[in-house]
Amino acid sequence: MPSAKLDSPGQAATAVSGRTPAVIRLLVLATFVVILNETIMINAIPRLMGALNIDEQTAQWLSTAFMLTMAAVIPITGWFLQRVATRQAYAVAMGLFLLGTALAIVAPTFALLLGARIIQACGTAVMMPLLMTTLMQVVPESDRGRVMGNVTLAISVAPAMGPAISGVILQFGSWRLLFAVVLPIAGLITWFGMRQLQNVGEPEFSTIDWFSVVTAALGFGGLVYGLSRFEGGDIRVATTIVVTGLAAITVFVYRQLWLQKRGTPLMDLRTLSSRTYTVALILMSVAFMAMLGSMILLPLYLQNIRMLTPLQTGLLVMPGGLAMGLLGPTVGRLFDRFGGRVLVIPGAIGMMVSLTGFTQVTLTMPFWQLLALHALLMVSLAAIFTPVFTLGLGAVPSRLYSHGSSILSTLQQVAAAFGTALVITVMSARSDALKATGSSDQLATLDGMRLAFIIGAVLSLVVVATAVILPARAEHFDEDGAPTPSLH
Repeated sequence: MPSAKLDSPGQAATAVSGRTPAVIRLLVLATFVVILNETIMINAIPRLMGALNIDEQTAQWLSTAFMLTMAAVIPITGWFLQRVATRQAYAVAMGLFLLGTALAIVAPTFALLLGARIIQACGTAVMMPLLMTTLMQVVPESDRGRVMGNVTLAISVAPAMGPAISGVILQFGSWRLLFAVVLPIAGLITWFGMRQLQNVGEPEFSTIDWFSVVTAALGFGGLVYGLSRFEGGDIRVATTIVVTGLAAITVFVYRQLWLQKRGTPLMDLRTLSSRTYTVALILMSVAFMAMLGSMILLPLYLQNIRMLTPLQTGLLVMPGGLAMGLLGPTVGRLFDRFGGRVLVIPGAIGMMVSLTGFTQVTLTMPFWQLLALHALLMVSLAAIFTPVFTLGLGAVPSRLYSHGSSILSTLQQVAAAFGTALVITVMSARSDALKATGSSDQLATLDGMRLAFIIGAVLSLVVVATAVILPARAEHFDEDGAPTPSLH
């Protein structure tokens, strides 16, 4: 006989201060697994090229399609998470992820493997906003920084561990082993979660506007796809796709504004009426662009210029990722005590210093210096992301939490795509220009990387400027969405 607590709102979780609710621990664990899987494929590209008889550009579609699917699906999750109970959303997310993983293990062709990755991405797209929305619903405001710090640990450590773990696994077998290792772990987490997970909040029935679904998919998906095309150097086609995507997003926005008057928007843009939330979105997006750009450039530098193996590269950048994740809970506790500004401003300055340091990379820069700069970047981002996520979502009325987390996750994908496209385009254009003047391939590529790092350093100035205007605490709202005085 099912337990009653599994089918009723889990409001009791909010009663215990100082402890992380079980529902959040379960969702963090599941999120860790799905995000780990997102980066675990990086080192498998050479194996895939040989096993499936494909070129590198085709193989990269496994990453592009994943990001493209996330960008297209996440805008729908705000409506979806209001429509279904927590357990249903969890079952859909993990069910899709398990199905995609199982298909990937046995995929005989690249087409089926690509389809499996798309299915995995659909599950991941639901899991991220589900975690953020549930956290805001069940965790008291006094504990949100600490708990968000634990979320940061999962979100940041998983990508850092992915390349290194895949490098080790690939020493023992084919690329299929990557999925075979993940499947039983994800299956166990799903089984345990479905036994223990409580429903949080009450689902609200609402119809879905399919025109909004189509324009969101075309707009955000097209924008991410167009940005990814810049990496291949086809700038005219890429620009056309990006402009088309932006046009579709414009139509989507106008549609949502019209639907808000009827109370049934797919993505409720009233979240943007909060100044704190909007500032947090801008800061997060620019920081993500700079971060993703550097995370793309550093492995390219280490492998193409310094000739490290993928495993060695993963091990060199792992300390920074681990430091970022392990500092998450500490940053969260400091946020709960002192507010966001004392963390975000120093973090933004540290990010600027780190990216400025990367602009000085040479053919012989000591590895310890590279490791130190990367660790400084990751620690600085730890000081930024936990307070910014907490402040941003905390400034949104509770009835709009699912929409706020959906917008936040969507912009993360767009910022990641834009940051990647920006640095690759700048690096390629600069290196090609130098090669045309007679420079060696190695020196031209290195100079292109330095210029791309300069772009990241410039973006970090925007992060510093935005951090200065971010408040220490978020404004509060009553049940009708009206601002109320802060308790702090």
